[in-house]
Amino acid sequence: MHLTRSAILAAAVLALCAGSASARPRERAEDFFTMNYDGRMPACDDGTSLYEISQRFATAEAFTFNSPLRMAAFTDIRQSGFRPNGSDFIPRRYCTAKVVFNDHSVRTMKYFIVESGGFMGFNRGVQFCVLGLDRYRAFSPDCDAAGP
Repeated sequence: MHLTRSAILAAAVLALCAGSASARPRERAEDFFTMNYDGRMPACDDGTSLYEISQRFATAEAFTFNSPLRMAAFTDIRQSGFRPNGSDFIPRRYCTAKVVFNDHSVRTMKYFIVESGGFMGFNRGVQFCVLGLDRYRAFSPDCDAAGP
């Protein structure tokens, strides 16, 4: 009998807490975090982001996998989502592109740009996944975790 009263009390407290949490007004993430967000996310074809992707890929291929594979060009760049999780979350722009490699192969790449997602949150960060080359399996399966 005592256990039942405790369970009822716990359920009532949980219901009150859940009700008050859902009543809060929606806020943009940049309004309640101290971020260096200027309201302008770079576009998918931003040269700085694509350069960072190609450099990080080259470094991983050379030093981790002892491979001469390099990204040579980006084509068919498209946005696949912008803030798909809502404004409560840190701004992210999701993109896809075709990548031409130095061995003349063409593969699809999914990547996203995260506001304040760089080193220690001081600048923008970029995460990417090339279909067929996700050797760390960080975005498995088939780079789906790199998309919206």
